[in-house]
Amino acid sequence: MNFRKSRIVAISSAVLAFGVAAYMQTNQAEAGSQCGKASWYKMGHTTASGEKMNPNALAGAHRTLPFGTKVRVKNLANGKEVVVRINDRGPFAHGRVIDVTQGAAQRLGMIRSGVARVKVTVVGGKGKLSGC
Repeated sequence: MNFRKSRIVAISSAVLAFGVAAYMQTNQAEAGSQCGKASWYKMGHTTASGEKMNPNALAGAHRTLPFGTKVRVKNLANGKEVVVRINDRGPFAHGRVIDVTQGAAQRLGMIRSGVARVKVTVVGGKGKLSGC
C-alpha cells in the first residue's frame, strides 16, 4: 500500500471512529428525557394499542415510544410525579409531548389546568427520547 492510500485509510478510520462515537453519544442523550407540555384526556374509545381506554389507569399517549414503555412524568410546576405506561398514540397538538389519562393527571395535579409543563423520562422499555 502506498503512502497516499494508507493516509486515506487512516483518515477514513478516524472519521468512522468519530462517527461511531458521535452516534453513541447521541443515542445516550436520546435515552434520557423529553420536556414539553402534557395534556390529559378522558375518552371512551379503544387505544392505538388495541386496549379499551380506561380513564383511571396510569397510562399515556406518545407519538413514537413503543407500546408498553413505562415513563416517569414529572409536573415541573409542582414536582409531582407518576409512572405511566404508553398504550396510545398522540398528542397531536403542537408543543405537547405526552397525553395522560385522567387518573395520571389527578396524581400530577393538572386536572384544573388541563395542561402542564412536564419532564418525561423512560424508566422501562426500549424507548428513546430527545433531551430537554
